[in-house]
Amino acid sequence: MPKHHAETTRKNPAGSIAEEALVARITKAREALGGRVVILCHHYQPDVIVQFADHVGDSLNLSRLAASRKEARYIVFCGVYFMAETADILSSPEQEVYMPDPDAGCPMADMARLEQVERCWGELTRLVGETIVPITYVNSSAEIKQFCGRRNGVVCTSSNAAKVMDWAFEQAPRLLFLPDQNLGRNTALAKGIPKEEIALWDRGKARLQGDPNRAKVILWDGFCPVHVRFTPEQVMRFRSRYPGIRIIVHPECTEEVVRLADGSGSTEYLIREVREAESGSVFAVGTELRLVKRLASTFPDRTVYPLDEEHSICVDMSRSTPGRLLAVLEGLLEGRAPGKIQVPAETAEWSRVALERMLAIS
Repeated sequence: MPKHHAETTRKNPAGSIAEEALVARITKAREALGGRVVILCHHYQPDVIVQFADHVGDSLNLSRLAASRKEARYIVFCGVYFMAETADILSSPEQEVYMPDPDAGCPMADMARLEQVERCWGELTRLVGETIVPITYVNSSAEIKQFCGRRNGVVCTSSNAAKVMDWAFEQAPRLLFLPDQNLGRNTALAKGIPKEEIALWDRGKARLQGDPNRAKVILWDGFCPVHVRFTPEQVMRFRSRYPGIRIIVHPECTEEVVRLADGSGSTEYLIREVREAESGSVFAVGTELRLVKRLASTFPDRTVYPLDEEHSICVDMSRSTPGRLLAVLEGLLEGRAPGKIQVPAETAEWSRVALERMLAIS
């Protein structure tokens, strides 16, 4: 992770304190900070952190909140690094953004480095000229968002990827989708784009797999290590064990899993499907385990199974702990909080352009 963008500490000053005492101290610090602080949490955060959140949401909703909560001096973002970067980019100059652990990264975001993307772009524009628009999934670094902003591109989330693709095709006949090939492929296929018009950029070999002149969608070959662990065999196993079960998955899953599922969509979509289902409904959900377990406990009159309970924890989302959250909140009161996130001004300027295009489309 780009540690030079963050002020961080390796010490956990509250690590040895009992959980009850931690909760009491966090509550006291929040009360003392009052409206000066807002705590944003992604759905994949542990329950022990979610209990302190002012807002829990997916990337799109949290992006909107970061852009709208101008009254709070401090934004404490419990998630991973690219999310806090986005909050810093969209917040006002007077606001400051902090993370409980700035080393909480995203393997998918790390699969698209600026120098790799620039090399790809140079080759693609050599092949097809200025007939391509870049789209980056919000799960990417600020540098990649900046790259897209400079080149008339845009950011998307899993909630609005289809709308953003529509916008991109109004600008140019083809697009480059970064960094998640699965979200890009699943969205393109759902829009009716034929497979032969979808190409893949091999970042390791730095070359295109497919015909550049025929391709409407060029995918970067990144992926989410959690969501690619879901398999067609798991889907079929649940169908055989539980006739009538509804299987819903995140579009970061592979094409094969999405095709076999009954539905796919963002975390907000998955939550809505369970929330609006009739009592007695049975689901298997293919996404990060903590969200699935939270759905099961929130809606006890439905049965909600994780599609894979063994391999579906995001390790980086586990890095926010009560002790680290306490260190930030008490540090804010003392004027020396760890975990500050500050995106360089030039990077933030063009990243904001790409993000604001996304918010306008949404």
